[in-house]
Amino acid sequence: MSVIYNKVALIGLGLIASSMFWAMKRGGVAGEVTGYARSEATRDTARRIGLCDTVCDSAAEAARDADLVVLCVPVGAMAQVAQDIAPVLKPGATVTDVGSVKQSVIDAVAPHIPEGVHFVPAHPMAGTEHSGPESGFAELFDNRWCLIVPHGADAGATTRLEQFWQALGAQTEQMDVGHHDQVCAVVSHIPHLIAYTMVGVADDLNRVSDQEVIKFSAAGFRDFTRIAASDPTMWR
Repeated sequence: MSVIYNKVALIGLGLIASSMFWAMKRGGVAGEVTGYARSEATRDTARRIGLCDTVCDSAAEAARDADLVVLCVPVGAMAQVAQDIAPVLKPGATVTDVGSVKQSVIDAVAPHIPEGVHFVPAHPMAGTEHSGPESGFAELFDNRWCLIVPHGADAGATTRLEQFWQALGAQTEQMDVGHHDQVCAVVSHIPHLIAYTMVGVADDLNRVSDQEVIKFSAAGFRDFTRIAASDPTMWR
């Protein structure tokens, strides 16, 4: 497969970013991949396991000269990251994200995007209950959906980003921002909220032992509550 972006910067190095890196390497779709994480421990781990070609000590350093910058941080942190990288974004570059809501991301990020830089929000609908740089794997996006929310972005930049996600194994579909947020509330956010609540109720009652929950739970309950083990900071 041919290179789609010569340089890709991953800002935030958790499950999604690490899976993106391994999928990019598998598909040969990026010439060089830089990465940055706020935590020094995460950066050290990334270097140790060979995650990214270069792990940088600032978001701006990672984003400099990148053709694609992917914001892989919790939604609440995106405004600050966008502000940090704005001065180094090169004309013609594309900025995207992997957040599971889009209107609040657009509100946070778009004001910081310089003229001549494309902002194409996206949302890969894939994940596991595991988090952190060591949890990623190349096959995470295979035959899963990545929703592209162009929100008036340049058509060429949007098509290129779709091709990128398809090269990582995903199926893509374009969607407008309001509809995206409604769909994801129904299929993702409300189920997560219910799962966290169910586990919290079981814990609060304190009358049913963990062993009984495991022993008597049908597969459906186990599958449903598994997602309550995922990163609470991100889901908040």
